[in-house]
Amino acid sequence: MSKIDSTPTEKLFGSKTRAKLLNLFFENPEKSFYVREMTRVIDEQINSVRRELLNLENIGIIKNETFDNKVYYSANTRHPFTKPLTEIFSKKNSSPSNKDIIEDVWDSYCRPVKNYLKGLIVTNRLPGQDGIDLLIVGNDRTKKLTRWAEVVEKKQGKPINYVIMSPDDFTYRKSVKDRFISEIFEMEITKIIDPDGIIKG
Repeated sequence: MSKIDSTPTEKLFGSKTRAKLLNLFFENPEKSFYVREMTRVIDEQINSVRRELLNLENIGIIKNETFDNKVYYSANTRHPFTKPLTEIFSKKNSSPSNKDIIEDVWDSYCRPVKNYLKGLIVTNRLPGQDGIDLLIVGNDRTKKLTRWAEVVEKKQGKPINYVIMSPDDFTYRKSVKDRFISEIFEMEITKIIDPDGIIKG
């Protein structure tokens, strides 16, 4: 994330911490952050961060959601001020491709379940096309991945056709060239997250 001189924005928005938080959120409008992470990134005290988060949330510029007992904050991209704030705080001299944006979004989505997720395939399924949008590989005994998929569906703002498969089941079905798995790899894939090499291995 790019660094900005907070002095002019501090004068504009009335608070150094508020200006830094707005920079963080609207430089990364598709990402979400938890409080202690924000204090490290913007290098401000936690009490100051909490106070400004409350102020920004009260006026609707940011929103929050709770997952796995942790509260994540993100920009409210439906707020009327989203466009001007994004123009003020957007990265300079950077024009990421659509692929880069997709990767950033999915990396952000997956952070809350990084300890449970063993693999993810995101396809570019066209309306009416057979197949799935997400293949989620991981142990879902506690239903954390199911709840996460429901959160992602809300973030995407559309129904998502997903399948959750255990690592052992995925590895076996891939090894025997299972038709379902083969058909997924024949689709257009926009993102693969494979921290342990299960999908590509």
